[in-house]
Amino acid sequence: CTTNNNSMKKLVTLLSASTLSVAFIPCGDKDAKQDIQAPAGMVALDLSKFGKQFSIFVPDTTAAKLQITEQSWGALEIKVGKNFKISITEDPGDIELRKSDIKSNDVNIFKSFVIEEPLTIMWESAITKPEFHFYSIQKAAGNSYVFEDVVSADGEPLGKDAVQKMVDSAKSIVEKKKDA
Repeated sequence: CTTNNNSMKKLVTLLSASTLSVAFIPCGDKDAKQDIQAPAGMVALDLSKFGKQFSIFVPDTTAAKLQITEQSWGALEIKVGKNFKISITEDPGDIELRKSDIKSNDVNIFKSFVIEEPLTIMWESAITKPEFHFYSIQKAAGNSYVFEDVVSADGEPLGKDAVQKMVDSAKSIVEKKKDA
């Protein structure tokens, strides 16, 4: 009777698992795609009211103040606390030109690339102490955007982990789906 009982338990478990997997199949709701799951400690920030048809992940704004500034030159700057300062500009970008500028900077001396991908770079440099920066080209809703760190007005450089968090945010933007 135990063999029969074990077989019955396996069958019930199998049926339960298949029923649960069917329950999570999307049913074609056009808003289902817009249900954005943010990584731990982050929240999704919808930028459509700023003319950008995507959301970006930013640090949880309950712990630090969120500031969004539209600059006169067209950049949208998003700051959360002291360690998340990102600039977004609608621009095709040019990785090779940016790399050339970084390497030829006589003030902020280039040390090395931490990330060197076709559309994203992160590098270490130094004026008086080590600092990290990034530049990333991303596409959303048929437009090309350049994401980069905002250099602090107080001159205090950002650390590697802070810049890595901004790189991850830039690379994981979520495009807004047009209503059908």
